[in-house]
Amino acid sequence: MVTMELAQINNLLFTLIKSMSVIAVAAYLLGLETNLFNKLFNQRPKWQTKGFLVIFFGILSLSGTYLGIEIQGAYANIRAIGAVVAGLLGGPMVGILAGLIGGLHRFLLGGYTAFACALSTILAGLIGGIVYKYRPLNRISLREGFTVGVVVEVIEMTFVLIFSNPYSEALVLVETIALPMILSNALGIVLFIDILQKSFRKKEEAKARQAHKALKIANNSLCYLSEGLNHDSASETAKIILEITEVTAVAITNQEEVLAHCGAGEDHHQAGAGILTDATKLALDQGELNIVSTADEVGCPVDGCPLGSAVIVPLKQDQEVIGTLKLYKRTEQSITDVDIVLARGIGELLSTQLYLSRLKKEAQLTTEAELKALQAQIHPHFLFNSLNTIVSFCRTDPDQARKLLMRLSKFFRKTLTQNSKIVTLKQELDYMQDYMTIEKARYGDKLNIEIDIPDRLLDYKVPSFTLQPLVENAIKHGLAPQAQAGTVEIKAEIVDSNLIIEIIDDGVGIADNKVEDILEVGSGQDVGIGLSNVDQRLDKIYGNEYGVEIKSKLNKGTKVIITLPLKE
Repeated sequence: MVTMELAQINNLLFTLIKSMSVIAVAAYLLGLETNLFNKLFNQRPKWQTKGFLVIFFGILSLSGTYLGIEIQGAYANIRAIGAVVAGLLGGPMVGILAGLIGGLHRFLLGGYTAFACALSTILAGLIGGIVYKYRPLNRISLREGFTVGVVVEVIEMTFVLIFSNPYSEALVLVETIALPMILSNALGIVLFIDILQKSFRKKEEAKARQAHKALKIANNSLCYLSEGLNHDSASETAKIILEITEVTAVAITNQEEVLAHCGAGEDHHQAGAGILTDATKLALDQGELNIVSTADEVGCPVDGCPLGSAVIVPLKQDQEVIGTLKLYKRTEQSITDVDIVLARGIGELLSTQLYLSRLKKEAQLTTEAELKALQAQIHPHFLFNSLNTIVSFCRTDPDQARKLLMRLSKFFRKTLTQNSKIVTLKQELDYMQDYMTIEKARYGDKLNIEIDIPDRLLDYKVPSFTLQPLVENAIKHGLAPQAQAGTVEIKAEIVDSNLIIEIIDDGVGIADNKVEDILEVGSGQDVGIGLSNVDQRLDKIYGNEYGVEIKSKLNKGTKVIITLPLKE
C-alpha cells in the first residue's frame, strides 16, 4: 500500500513538473525577451504595465489549474506560480489581482476544496507582492524564490485542512498532493526567476558590449573629429566604426552629400555622391533615427548592391543636425534592437565630439585674439621707452644713436617676422639682449646684467615676450629709482618637472601691502603692462597653475618667478 502511494506521488510530481515546464517555456516565448520585463528590473511599473502583468499572469495562474491533475474531487495544480511571479514583478496589488483571476476560476470549478484553493491563490499573489517590497526581482536569490514557493504551498495545504469538509478526505488529499505541489510550484517559481534574471543579464551584457564599442569608437576617432566633420575626418571615423562593429558598411554624410562610405558597396557608394534615400533625408529634416528595412528603401540604383538594410542616426551640433551616420547590413529586415542601441550610442558620442571640437576652436580663436591684444600692448610700450632713450643720444652721441636705432630695428624685425607665439628660451634671450643693449646705453655703469642659464635649458619652449617685459619692469621700477648701481640677474632651472625662470633685482623693492595686488591689471603706474600682461598670457596659454609669482622686500629687491611646463 505504501509503495502504491509513493508511486502515485512520484507520478503526480512528474506530471506537475512537465506541466510547469510548459508554462515556463510559454512565458519565455511570449514575453521574457521583450523590453517590458527588462524594464521591470530598473524601475517601478506604471499602471499600464501593471494591467498587462495582471492579465498575463492571471491567465497563467488560471492555466495552472487546467494543467493540473484532478484527484479525489480536487486538483493537484501549479496555479500558485502565476500569482507569486505577478507579485514579485508588480507588487502586492498586481499579485492579488492575478491571484484573484486564478483563484476565482478555481472557485467556480467547485469541489470541497474550492474556497481554500481560491483563498490561498490570492494570498500567494499577496506574498509575492510583499517580497517585492523588500527583495526586488534582480536581487532575490533562487533559494529565496524556492522558499517563497514552499511557504505558499504549505499555506495552501493548511487552508485545505482548515476550510475543507469532510476533514478526513481533505487529510488524505493533502497527504497525496502536498509534496508534489510544494516541489513543482517552488521549482516553477525558481525557474521563472532564473529565466527573468538571465534574460535581464543578457540584455545588460549586450548593452555593455555596445557601450564599450561606442566608447572605443569615440576614443579612436577623437583625434580626427577634433577638426570637425569633413571628408578626411569622416573617412577615418567610418573605417574605425567598420573595424570595431559587426556591420557590413558604414557611411557618414553631411546635409548634402556622402562624406565617406566604407565596407560593402564602396565601389559604387562613393564620397561626394548626393543623398539618395528618403530615410536619410527624413533623418536630416526631423533629427530622428530611421530604419531602412529593404534594399528598395536603401535606394541604390546599381544592380547587385549588397546592402539590404540600415539604421540611420542624425549627427547634431548644438541641437542642429549637420549630417548622418548610417550602419548597413547585408540582409533585409536584419536591423535589431542591439544595432539600434549601438547606432544611437555612436551617433550621440560623435555628435558630442563634434560639438566639443567646435567649442574648442571657438575658445582657441578667442584666446589667440586675446593673446595678440595683450602682446600688442607691449610693442608700443617698449617702442616709446626705447625711442626716448635713443632721442637722448641724438645730440650727445649721434653714432651711438644710429647703432641703437639699428639695434631697435633688428629687434622689431625679429618680432614682426616671428609668426609663432612660442619660441625657444635661446630665442627669447636673444630678443632680450637687443633690448638690453638699448637700456645699457641709457643707464651705463648703473646697470649690470647677469645671466645664469645652463645651455641644456636653452631649447625649452617659452611664450615670446616673456622675459623682456619683466626685465624692463625690474630696471624701470626696481633699479632706476635708486641712486646706486643695480643688478638684474636672470636664472633658470628645472624644479618638479617645471621650468622655473627667475628675474632678480637688488632695487628698491615693493612694500608688503602692495605685493599681493601688483599682478592686478593697472595697479600702479605702468605695472599692468608688464607683470600682469605676462601673467595673463601664461594663464591663457597654460592654465592658472602656471604664471608669475612675486617676492619682494622694501629696499631689498624683488624676485619675479615664472613657472612654465617643460616643453622642448
